[in-house]
Amino acid sequence: MSRAYSADLRERVLGAVAAGQSARGAAARFGVGPATASRWVRRWRESGERTARKPGHPPGSKLDAHAPYLLGLVAAHVDLTLAEVQRRLAQERGVRAAIGTLWGFYRQQGLTYKKRPATRPSRAGLR
Repeated sequence: MSRAYSADLRERVLGAVAAGQSARGAAARFGVGPATASRWVRRWRESGERTARKPGHPPGSKLDAHAPYLLGLVAAHVDLTLAEVQRRLAQERGVRAAIGTLWGFYRQQGLTYKKRPATRPSRAGLR
């Protein structure tokens, strides 16, 4: 995997563009890809940010907006499976979410309940 460009290089590219050079011209001058320079310039013009964004996925979940509904659903129906929650969320709210996304949401909310199928007790435990 390649390394990230330095903040100094980004500053020099953005400084050249601010001085009137095109993004492609600045990219050729400083040895970065034209798409990279264009992305830096677009971000700088749109938000004023001259630094790289933080790596990784942004915090939060798409289910955070539906938290009261999802928590109320589980509170009202304790025996719902994640597949049933997934189905109801799609039908009633029009939101599609994977089982893993739902599981992560409930875990983040502190709700972890391991359901086990009913089985008869073992004979060894009765002696």
